[in-house]
Amino acid sequence: MSEREPRDVKNLDIYGNALLAWSRARGALEAARSAHHTFFLGTVGSDGRPHSAGVGAIWYDGDLYVVSGPRTRKSRDLTRRPSCTLSVALPGIDLVFDGTATRVTDTSTLERIAAQYRAGGWPAQVQADTFTAPYSAPSAGRPPWFLYRVVVHRVIGLATAEPYGATRWRFA
Repeated sequence: MSEREPRDVKNLDIYGNALLAWSRARGALEAARSAHHTFFLGTVGSDGRPHSAGVGAIWYDGDLYVVSGPRTRKSRDLTRRPSCTLSVALPGIDLVFDGTATRVTDTSTLERIAAQYRAGGWPAQVQADTFTAPYSAPSAGRPPWFLYRVVVHRVIGLATAEPYGATRWRFA
């Protein structure tokens, strides 16, 4: 998939600031590839209880990708209910993503995203339809790990540096 542009934009700012440009949010995401930023993945369990976990996410070609062990709560939640949120504080802008996660099993996508993780310093390798590496975040569980693609439907941005503002971008 190629990078998408929002189909609907709404100014959420109550102080008279202008709309934030999507290019500002996208630029912050692209810059985040070269530095460590913890994203927080929000899921909902079968009992309706929310769950949040810090994850390493990759913004690639208009979607977010996250890794999780098959026995972790977040993987079990995403299997039952693929709707999720991801939140991150980046330099100059905080972002909250709403989307739908699906497990990635095709080799070409796994290889492309593993290369992105390696470029960022995590030595991910593709093994069958999973990732493996000498280490990962403790919250990911033991290897092998599943890769999930989060197709983003909506993003809310809050500028934390000038020019200030708050904007919602819809993609679906």
